[in-house]
Amino acid sequence: MSFNNKFINLNIEEIENKIINIHKEILELRIQKVTKNNTKTHLLKVKKHELAQLLTVETFKNKTKNEQ
Repeated sequence: MSFNNKFINLNIEEIENKIINIHKEILELRIQKVTKNNTKTHLLKVKKHELAQLLTVETFKNKTKNEQ
């Protein structure tokens, strides 16, 4: 991978756990946004970006695992 990523050193199980946790956090943020609670709406964008990074790293690791 050509970009600097804080998730690259995690193993696949840790990545899957983080993906599940971020999905939960995104759901909670969406609920807060809809119910008009005092929420930081920028966190939704940040969490989606982290999720995309994790999914990219997971795909990369699975491909390299299958090639070996």
